[in-house]
Formats: sequence, C-alpha cells, structure tokens
Amino acid sequence: MASPSRRSPRKRVCPPPPQWSERTYVRIAPSDIGLFRFLLEGYDNIGVFTVVNKFKGILLLRYSPHLKREVRTFLKAAATEMDVEILPAPLKDS
Repeated sequence: MASPSRRSPRKRVCPPPPQWSERTYVRIAPSDIGLFRFLLEGYDNIGVFTVVNKFKGILLLRYSPHLKREVRTFLKAAATEMDVEILPAPLKDS
C-alpha cells in the first residue's frame, strides 16, 4: 500500500507557443558547414539552419525564443571546434 505522504507529480508549465522564431546569422568557414550541422544535431536539434551564402559560410540559425540561452551555449561550444562569428541581423525593408 502506498504511503499517504506521497505527493502527486507537479504538472509542467509549458511556455506559450511563440509567434516567430528567433534568428541568428553566423559566419563560419565554408568547409566547416558539415561539422556545424553535426554539432547542432548533437545538441538535440535546438534549432535549424539554412545556408545563406555557401561561398562565405554565412548561415541563418532559427530557434525557439525560449531556447536562446541554450543556443548561445551551443555557439560558444562550437567556437572551440571552429571559428564562429555572430553577425548582426540585416535591416528589414519596410
């Protein structure tokens, strides 16, 4: 028989779904794009990226806004394996 002092598990509060994804532009060596993908998959696919310019190695990394801290941690860890430069976002045309 179960002890009466056992608590029921707490319900996890999920954040509301975001309206938009966060975006970060990153520049790496073009030869490191495959390694970047491999490392990103190793971090539980916290985001997806698109190659913006394959000759300059510019990537657009998209992720959920509530994972911003984890993405920054990933970029710092990736910088130990390759040169990673975080680029400013381009201005939007109005």
